Amino acid sequence: MEHTSLVHNIFLIFTGAAILATIALYARQALLVAYIALGFLFGPAVFGLVEDPQLIQSIAHIGVIFLLFLLGLNMPPQKLIPMFKETIWVAGISSVIFFAVGFSFAYLFELTLIESVFVGISFTFSSTIIGLKLLPTTALHHQHVGEIIISILLFQDVIAIIVLMAIKADWVEQSIAFEGIKLVVSLVGLIGFAYLFERYILIKLIQRFDQIQEYIFLMTIGWCLGLAQIAAFLDLSEEIGAFIAGVVLATNPISIFIGDTLRPLRDFFLIIFFFALGASFEMDMVEDVLLLSFSLAALALIIKPLLYDYLLYKYGEARVISKETAARLGQTSEFSLLIAVLALETGLISMKVNYLIQVSTIMTFIASSYYIVMRYPSPMAVSDKLRRD
Repeated sequence: MEHTSLVHNIFLIFTGAAILATIALYARQALLVAYIALGFLFGPAVFGLVEDPQLIQSIAHIGVIFLLFLLGLNMPPQKLIPMFKETIWVAGISSVIFFAVGFSFAYLFELTLIESVFVGISFTFSSTIIGLKLLPTTALHHQHVGEIIISILLFQDVIAIIVLMAIKADWVEQSIAFEGIKLVVSLVGLIGFAYLFERYILIKLIQRFDQIQEYIFLMTIGWCLGLAQIAAFLDLSEEIGAFIAGVVLATNPISIFIGDTLRPLRDFFLIIFFFALGASFEMDMVEDVLLLSFSLAALALIIKPLLYDYLLYKYGEARVISKETAARLGQTSEFSLLIAVLALETGLISMKVNYLIQVSTIMTFIASSYYIVMRYPSPMAVSDKLRRD
């Protein structure tokens, strides 16, 4: 019976996603919006077709682990340092200001201090999916825009990783100092183990049997999920373990092949993740935060492009590049969704604040992606003149 339920749910998710994704592509919207909308429609809020939302959420968590692993694969230290030097001030200053704006907004509407902090954190990030998936890669101009976007997003991703680690830490039952030391020791130990194991065992095995693609695929998944479990054992998050697993592999040329191989698997689970996110929505809660979410989303859509444009132009970018880059970063992030979910699970924020962050984030996804495909070159642009791969 449980097997039948799982197969039925997978059928609903992917058949429905195929149909709704087609509609989203015609409407020039990001596909993740379609997945969330499908979950909302099939979840308890509307049709109630999903029989076991908790099972779906458990499976979906694997997608987040692979997402962090692939993010790590694209972050070799030798590439990160020069990129960060170019945009460190823009990324740093903007992050502080965005946090202050989000925090002030929440505190003004009488949320608690810790809830206001999480609203500020969620307001800080821009979407990697929208920023990069809607960016053409064929033109030299957009290669430079892409470099700027990637460096800013990587800076934000590092902040997001730290936040995820802090959420997982037990700050209540133990002293802050003890937890801080434990966190640092666990993290350093995990990084050291990952580096030594990758250098002296993993990479040698991969090189020895690199002609057998099935073996590389299995070793990569085992490495990712294995380090995720070790991280969980050390009271770090599984996402952190997966991210570190990716970073230590990023210095090896085989990381490109691994990234290409695992993307379909990541996308499979991420579709389930965003579906589960939509399925968890309750209509009453959405209605309670709708106006507040709209206000927060509008604030992000106005302030983010203006500030990015100003900072990029001030630090030497041409106006045409600063404006386009700012527009492509002018939304909140899928990391905001993940952080909100984890904060809710650990009791740091209420359900209302979780919905506030999620609904406002989805609103920025829709508005920002639509503006980009209408205004700038994109693989999904509305006009033939702007459509570029």
